Amino acid sequence: MDSQNAFRNLLVKSLPVLLLAALFAAAPAVALELEGVKLDEKIEMSKGGPTLVLNGAGVRHKLAFIKVYVGSLYLQEKKSDSDAIFADTGAKRVTMHILANEVTAQDLVSSVNNALAVNLSPHELALVEKRIRDLNNMMGSIKTLGKGGAVQLDYLPNVGTRISVNGEEKLTIPGADFFAALLHIWLGNKPVDGRLRDAMLGKNR
Repeated sequence: MDSQNAFRNLLVKSLPVLLLAALFAAAPAVALELEGVKLDEKIEMSKGGPTLVLNGAGVRHKLAFIKVYVGSLYLQEKKSDSDAIFADTGAKRVTMHILANEVTAQDLVSSVNNALAVNLSPHELALVEKRIRDLNNMMGSIKTLGKGGAVQLDYLPNVGTRISVNGEEKLTIPGADFFAALLHIWLGNKPVDGRLRDAMLGKNR
Protein backbone atom coordinates (compact mmCIF):
# COMPACT_ATOMS: atom_id res chain seq x y z
CA MET A 1 0.00 0.00 0.00
CA ASP A 2 2.86 2.34 0.89
CA SER A 3 4.45 1.67 -2.48
CA GLN A 4 1.17 2.56 -4.24
CA ASN A 5 0.90 5.84 -2.32
CA ALA A 6 4.53 6.65 -3.10
CA PHE A 7 3.91 6.01 -6.82
CA ARG A 8 0.74 8.14 -6.75
CA ASN A 9 2.59 11.01 -5.08
CA LEU A 10 5.43 10.77 -7.59
CA LEU A 11 2.94 10.83 -10.46
CA VAL A 12 1.16 13.90 -9.06
CA LYS A 13 4.46 15.75 -8.66
CA SER A 14 5.66 14.76 -12.14
CA LEU A 15 2.42 15.59 -13.98
CA PRO A 16 3.06 19.37 -14.41
CA VAL A 17 6.54 18.67 -15.77
CA LEU A 18 5.20 16.06 -18.18
CA LEU A 19 2.44 18.40 -19.36
CA LEU A 20 4.94 21.20 -19.99
CA ALA A 21 7.22 18.84 -21.89
CA ALA A 22 4.31 17.72 -24.07
CA LEU A 23 3.28 21.32 -24.69
CA PHE A 24 6.74 22.39 -25.83
CA ALA A 25 7.11 19.26 -27.95
CA ALA A 26 3.82 20.01 -29.75
CA ALA A 27 4.56 23.70 -30.32
CA PRO A 28 6.55 24.62 -33.45
CA ALA A 29 10.07 25.84 -32.74
CA VAL A 30 10.45 29.57 -33.29
CA ALA A 31 13.67 30.14 -35.23
CA LEU A 32 13.59 33.90 -35.38
CA GLU A 33 11.64 36.92 -34.17
CA LEU A 34 11.86 40.18 -36.12
CA GLU A 35 9.92 43.32 -35.23
CA GLY A 36 7.49 41.20 -33.23
CA VAL A 37 6.97 38.70 -36.07
CA LYS A 38 7.70 35.13 -34.97
CA LEU A 39 8.98 32.81 -37.68
CA ASP A 40 8.92 29.05 -37.24
CA GLU A 41 12.02 26.99 -37.98
CA LYS A 42 9.92 24.49 -39.97
CA ILE A 43 6.50 24.69 -41.60
CA GLU A 44 4.23 22.26 -43.41
CA MET A 45 2.77 23.84 -46.54
CA SER A 46 -0.42 21.84 -46.27
CA LYS A 47 -1.61 18.71 -44.53
CA GLY A 48 0.57 15.92 -45.84
CA GLY A 49 2.53 18.41 -47.95
CA PRO A 50 6.27 19.05 -47.97
CA THR A 51 8.03 20.39 -44.89
CA LEU A 52 9.97 23.59 -45.47
CA VAL A 53 12.75 25.15 -43.38
CA LEU A 54 13.39 28.83 -42.79
CA ASN A 55 16.16 29.86 -45.15
CA GLY A 56 16.28 33.46 -43.94
CA ALA A 57 14.25 36.56 -43.16
CA GLY A 58 14.75 40.29 -42.85
CA VAL A 59 13.08 43.68 -42.90
CA ARG A 60 12.15 45.46 -46.11
CA HIS A 61 13.04 49.12 -45.75
CA LYS A 62 11.80 52.00 -47.86
CA LEU A 63 13.88 55.17 -48.07
CA ALA A 64 16.42 53.40 -45.82
CA PHE A 65 14.50 53.84 -42.56
CA ILE A 66 10.79 53.12 -43.10
CA LYS A 67 10.03 49.51 -42.15
CA VAL A 68 7.50 48.11 -44.61
CA TYR A 69 7.39 44.36 -43.97
CA VAL A 70 9.30 41.33 -42.72
CA GLY A 71 10.10 39.12 -45.67
CA SER A 72 10.80 35.41 -45.12
CA LEU A 73 11.90 32.63 -47.43
CA TYR A 74 11.25 28.93 -46.79
CA LEU A 75 12.81 26.11 -48.83
CA GLN A 76 12.93 22.33 -48.63
CA GLU A 77 16.69 22.59 -48.02
CA LYS A 78 18.65 25.67 -46.95
CA LYS A 79 20.62 27.43 -49.66
CA SER A 80 22.77 30.56 -49.52
CA ASP A 81 23.21 31.05 -53.28
CA SER A 82 20.49 32.81 -55.24
CA ASP A 83 21.25 30.96 -58.49
CA ALA A 84 20.82 27.64 -56.68
CA ILE A 85 17.46 28.82 -55.34
CA PHE A 86 16.31 29.92 -58.81
CA ALA A 87 17.26 26.47 -60.14
CA ASP A 88 15.58 24.61 -57.28
CA THR A 89 12.41 22.90 -58.50
CA GLY A 90 11.10 22.11 -55.02
CA ALA A 91 8.35 23.77 -53.02
CA LYS A 92 9.00 27.26 -51.63
CA ARG A 93 7.29 29.99 -49.66
CA VAL A 94 7.82 33.74 -49.47
CA THR A 95 5.78 35.69 -46.93
CA MET A 96 5.53 39.44 -46.42
CA HIS A 97 4.42 40.28 -42.87
CA ILE A 98 3.26 43.91 -42.93
CA LEU A 99 4.88 46.26 -40.40
CA ALA A 100 3.67 49.61 -41.69
CA ASN A 101 0.35 50.97 -40.45
CA GLU A 102 -0.97 50.87 -44.00
CA VAL A 103 0.40 49.56 -47.29
CA THR A 104 -1.73 50.12 -50.37
CA ALA A 105 -2.10 47.54 -53.09
CA GLN A 106 -0.71 50.13 -55.49
CA ASP A 107 2.46 50.36 -53.38
CA LEU A 108 2.98 46.61 -53.61
CA VAL A 109 2.08 46.43 -57.31
CA SER A 110 4.50 49.24 -58.16
CA SER A 111 7.26 47.63 -56.13
CA VAL A 112 6.72 44.27 -57.84
CA ASN A 113 6.56 45.73 -61.34
CA ASN A 114 9.62 47.93 -60.89
CA ALA A 115 11.69 45.09 -59.44
CA LEU A 116 10.73 42.73 -62.25
CA ALA A 117 11.48 45.35 -64.90
CA VAL A 118 15.07 45.84 -63.68
CA ASN A 119 15.81 42.18 -62.97
CA LEU A 120 14.34 40.40 -66.00
CA SER A 121 15.28 40.72 -69.65
CA PRO A 122 12.57 41.99 -72.04
CA HIS A 123 12.13 38.42 -73.31
CA GLU A 124 11.78 36.99 -69.78
CA LEU A 125 9.35 39.75 -68.86
CA ALA A 126 7.23 39.12 -71.96
CA LEU A 127 6.84 35.44 -71.02
CA VAL A 128 5.23 36.27 -67.67
CA GLU A 129 3.56 39.59 -68.56
CA LYS A 130 -0.03 38.30 -68.68
CA ARG A 131 0.38 36.44 -65.38
CA ILE A 132 1.83 39.55 -63.76
CA ARG A 133 -1.32 41.40 -64.83
CA ASP A 134 -3.41 38.69 -63.17
CA LEU A 135 -1.41 39.21 -59.96
CA ASN A 136 -1.75 42.99 -60.22
CA ASN A 137 -5.53 42.74 -60.71
CA MET A 138 -5.89 40.50 -57.68
CA MET A 139 -3.78 42.80 -55.52
CA GLY A 140 -5.78 45.78 -56.76
CA SER A 141 -8.93 44.19 -55.35
CA ILE A 142 -7.35 44.10 -51.87
CA LYS A 143 -6.97 47.91 -51.73
CA THR A 144 -4.93 48.15 -48.50
CA LEU A 145 -3.10 45.98 -46.00
CA GLY A 146 -2.66 47.02 -42.37
CA LYS A 147 -0.04 46.23 -39.77
CA GLY A 148 -0.15 42.53 -38.92
CA GLY A 149 -1.45 41.56 -42.36
CA ALA A 150 0.41 39.10 -44.57
CA VAL A 151 0.85 38.21 -48.23
CA GLN A 152 1.98 34.64 -48.76
CA LEU A 153 3.37 33.23 -52.00
CA ASP A 154 3.59 29.44 -52.13
CA TYR A 155 5.22 27.59 -54.99
CA LEU A 156 3.78 24.09 -55.40
CA PRO A 157 5.46 21.92 -58.06
CA ASN A 158 3.10 20.96 -60.89
CA VAL A 159 0.52 23.42 -59.55
CA GLY A 160 2.01 26.91 -59.61
CA THR A 161 2.11 29.92 -57.34
CA ARG A 162 -0.66 30.04 -54.75
CA ILE A 163 -1.21 33.55 -53.39
CA SER A 164 -2.91 34.08 -50.03
CA VAL A 165 -3.70 37.37 -48.30
CA ASN A 166 -4.29 37.37 -44.55
CA GLY A 167 -4.66 33.58 -44.62
CA GLU A 168 -7.24 33.55 -47.44
CA GLU A 169 -6.32 31.91 -50.74
CA LYS A 170 -6.89 34.39 -53.55
CA LEU A 171 -5.30 33.11 -56.73
CA THR A 172 -3.15 30.34 -58.18
CA ILE A 173 -0.95 31.22 -61.14
CA PRO A 174 0.57 28.37 -63.17
CA GLY A 175 4.18 27.89 -64.17
CA ALA A 176 7.47 27.38 -62.34
CA ASP A 177 8.89 30.28 -64.35
CA PHE A 178 6.41 32.69 -62.76
CA PHE A 179 7.54 31.98 -59.20
CA ALA A 180 11.17 32.12 -60.32
CA ALA A 181 10.45 35.56 -61.81
CA LEU A 182 8.89 36.73 -58.54
CA LEU A 183 11.95 35.55 -56.59
CA HIS A 184 14.01 38.10 -58.51
CA ILE A 185 12.15 40.81 -56.58
CA TRP A 186 14.05 39.79 -53.45
CA LEU A 187 17.01 37.75 -54.72
CA GLY A 188 17.81 39.26 -58.11
CA ASN A 189 20.85 41.36 -59.02
CA LYS A 190 18.85 44.50 -58.26
CA PRO A 191 16.56 43.48 -55.39
CA VAL A 192 14.06 45.77 -53.69
CA ASP A 193 16.33 45.79 -50.64
CA GLY A 194 19.92 44.52 -50.58
CA ARG A 195 19.90 43.92 -46.84
CA LEU A 196 16.70 41.92 -47.13
CA ARG A 197 18.23 39.80 -49.93
CA ASP A 198 21.22 38.92 -47.76
CA ALA A 199 18.92 38.11 -44.84
CA MET A 200 16.67 35.86 -46.96
CA LEU A 201 19.78 34.05 -48.18
CA GLY A 202 20.59 33.33 -44.54
CA LYS A 203 23.76 35.41 -44.51
CA ASN A 204 22.80 37.22 -41.31
CA ARG A 205 22.02 34.10 -39.25
